[in-house]
Amino acid sequence: MNDTTTTEVLVVGGGIGGLAAALGMARNGADVTLVEHAPEFGEVGAGLQMAPNATRVLRDWGLLEKVLEVGVAPKHLAFRDATTGAELLRQEVQGEFAKRYDAPYVVVHRTDLHRIILDAAAEAGVTLLNDVEVTGTETTGSRATATARDGRTFEADVVLAADGLHSKLRAQIADDKPIPSGYVAYRGALPVSEVTYQSDMEDVVVWLGPQCHLVQYPLRKGEMFNTVAVFQSPAFLRGEEIWGSEDELEEAYRDCVPEVKAALANLWRVRSWPMFDRMPIPTWVDGRTALLGDSAHPMLQYLAQGACQALEDARVLERITGETVFAGDDADNAAWDDALARYNAVRAPRTARVQRTARVWGESWHVSEPVEKLLRDMLFDSASQDVFRFTDWAYGIEATDSLEPAGGPSAAIEKIAAASDDNAPGRGRTAAVVGGDAVEETPAELSHKIAV
Repeated sequence: MNDTTTTEVLVVGGGIGGLAAALGMARNGADVTLVEHAPEFGEVGAGLQMAPNATRVLRDWGLLEKVLEVGVAPKHLAFRDATTGAELLRQEVQGEFAKRYDAPYVVVHRTDLHRIILDAAAEAGVTLLNDVEVTGTETTGSRATATARDGRTFEADVVLAADGLHSKLRAQIADDKPIPSGYVAYRGALPVSEVTYQSDMEDVVVWLGPQCHLVQYPLRKGEMFNTVAVFQSPAFLRGEEIWGSEDELEEAYRDCVPEVKAALANLWRVRSWPMFDRMPIPTWVDGRTALLGDSAHPMLQYLAQGACQALEDARVLERITGETVFAGDDADNAAWDDALARYNAVRAPRTARVQRTARVWGESWHVSEPVEKLLRDMLFDSASQDVFRFTDWAYGIEATDSLEPAGGPSAAIEKIAAASDDNAPGRGRTAAVVGGDAVEETPAELSHKIAV
């Protein structure tokens, strides 16, 4: 133990992941400063699905009750065929489900969750600064210096980079770029009195169609209703720079059941969200700078795990540093290097599996050929008989509470590094991680393997 009495942490990025990281470090006793490039704190978007692996984190931080006060605990997750209306799966997510995973499934407005974590971070003593755009960091000895675009510098014992999909600090570690999926999302969150859809108001419902899907669920204690429409853009496939127009939106759902087509009226039309991810990378640490959240593992939304994994990142880092840097009466800043390496080794394999599985899951949703639809339906039928076989890896306590990587840090990192880096969406084969091992499957092959 050295004679340091405190440690300074700089968090770059004021989204959900950055605020969660700042809160976790402040809970450990760090002197935390968070810088955000926007002039005000806030989130743009509508609903978020918080699976039990995330709500357990919120409960650990004493925030779950506040989230439940403004959110909804849905009764079921339901999947339906958008062209026939047939129900493929209806899974109860209260009762046995919540008991198995020791936490509820909750849907919440993104801005509400952001505000709750922001308030908690402020109450924990985090210094919150706006209008600071960090362009790079440099490690000298045991200290890191972050430089802002306006010339200001910030020194700390460690920098946590939570600057999102287009992270500038990730560029110090990897030369990759965000990968467009060719799919685009339109969202809408309206008062219940204004929505056209009036059934399943207590459930999360996902309608699966050819190269499209639509998700609906309640928000804010059932007073609002959230709708998300996602579809593949023909303009993107043609190589055009502008893609995902309203005309394409309407055309994408042309063959869907009337209930789905009517739900398009609930969408905002002033903005769309093109969907990107990146390939997993084995290394998240550069000296005393470490990636977190979308900076480390941006993923497609099909598993609804983006914010959930960011919360996991923050909680795991809090626990690891609680056992190392903050284990004694005084902070041991010499322990940061080992703590960051351990965090990297635990989290990189976990999030790589989620990233790759999200790709395959999305491709399986959007099939159009009869044989592929048959395999998809077989998959859902198999899940309806034992859904926990498909969800334990993502939500289970054992899967999320380990602070040690299977096989040791080197084995975990090597597994990710060995995976092919050129499995971008739409190239016919997608890298996935099933049962902990990297594999390469077409959507039909993977659906068949899981179903049987």
